[in-house]
Amino acid sequence: MDSSLFTHRSHALRCGRFSETGRAYLLTAVTYKRQPVFNDWRLARLLITEMRRLHDAKLIESCAWVVMPDHLHWLVQLGPLALPTLMQQLKSLSAIAINKASPNHYDRLWQKGFHDHALRREEDMLATARYIVANPLRAGLTQRIGDYPLWDAIWL
Repeated sequence: MDSSLFTHRSHALRCGRFSETGRAYLLTAVTYKRQPVFNDWRLARLLITEMRRLHDAKLIESCAWVVMPDHLHWLVQLGPLALPTLMQQLKSLSAIAINKASPNHYDRLWQKGFHDHALRREEDMLATARYIVANPLRAGLTQRIGDYPLWDAIWL
């Protein structure tokens, strides 16, 4: 059997990606080679600033997020931007800000691509938000979520 039939390419996984305005999406982006860039809370705050700019510009509604040392989980309701455009803007603007502020210049800050999960109508956004903000607990970074500074949710 031809083994090329079983070869998956990341760009092929994105075929058919659909961005629906008003739909809730759980987005995940990972730093390049899983570098723990966001162990430096000042650099994490620069990422958060760019997330808030997108929210304030009404391009998305930011519902919940957590910045982990090497990745971001972000629950949004999509506005007028398509998912790839939204994530390209976030990654680009945050990389520029972080590279200006960091003594370690990152040739690449983010891995290519991102993961998205469209919430179905029956899925509970509040439960998803709780799952997101509990990531530091599950990772052993803190004993209490209130002690971890890099998260927010509109309900909590």
